[in-house]
Amino acid sequence: MGGLVSKQSSFDPSTDIPDLTGKVSIVTGGNAGLGYATVQHLARHGAKVYIAARSEERAKAAIERLHAERLHPGNGQLDWLVLNLSDPAQAKAAAEAFLQKESSMRIPYNIDSKYGIHENMLQCSHVSPFVFTNALMPLLARTAREPDSDVRIVMVSSHMIKTLKGRDIHFRDVNDFNEKFGNHIYSDMHRYALSKLANILFAKELQARLDVQDLHIIVLSITPGSVNTEGIYKDPSLKLPVIGPLLKLIFPRIFLSPTEGAYTSVFAAASPVVRAERDRYKGAYLEPPGKLAIPPAPQAESKKLAEELWNTTEAIVKTFDL
Repeated sequence: MGGLVSKQSSFDPSTDIPDLTGKVSIVTGGNAGLGYATVQHLARHGAKVYIAARSEERAKAAIERLHAERLHPGNGQLDWLVLNLSDPAQAKAAAEAFLQKESSMRIPYNIDSKYGIHENMLQCSHVSPFVFTNALMPLLARTAREPDSDVRIVMVSSHMIKTLKGRDIHFRDVNDFNEKFGNHIYSDMHRYALSKLANILFAKELQARLDVQDLHIIVLSITPGSVNTEGIYKDPSLKLPVIGPLLKLIFPRIFLSPTEGAYTSVFAAASPVVRAERDRYKGAYLEPPGKLAIPPAPQAESKKLAEELWNTTEAIVKTFDL
């Protein structure tokens, strides 16, 4: 597997995150797992957090649960933003709806996607977030120009990109986006890894473009490590005889809890260290518990591949007539 980290962390959100009252954040997938834990941490420090999710029922159930945990009132505000990442048009509509709700966005949003079997994995994990981010950019840019601003964008990647080592990866056209990686037990894992590689490359290229515009927005990508969430139980190794059942028993004992797994996202989103050392963190990749790291796949460091991904994504988005 890989990506394990110590249960002991030098970063503690309860003490290392400042008061976030008056700050606004969007967390995709905030109704469950790592997203939910991220919302918990931010709301506990006073932020207004939008849970961006497709299901109103699940989002509102998450909000009710958070209220029951006494995160509101008094510890931040919670709201639901309908966001369906399977459809770029709906992703744009979600951003436009948010623009009608808020006049500034002072802390970042986290973009995450779940591991599983998706016919259009790159569309859910990259194309729609690309559309969503660019639709929000006027607000992000305006906020970044305000005095004492601190605007960040956090892309949640995965250490599973290491499975792409040695592979000739391209993003030249839609066929590259739809790469199937054959038809075997690890095909879906490789497709997921490709989408997570796209998250890192997107973050790096977006940061480069924002720097050219002299916009003080920090874009980061992170891996949460190995976390005991529903997604981990879709690992192909669990389908193997003997070892599969054994791993199911081991995972809860050695993997991070969702609360711990969210530490790196929260560090990227709200740690004062990131703002204080802006130049070190711009376009950076973080591993638990918020440490600067080199992505575990060399393709993630390719500027050429990042530019290729951006240009092809723009061409694909044009076909949706958005």
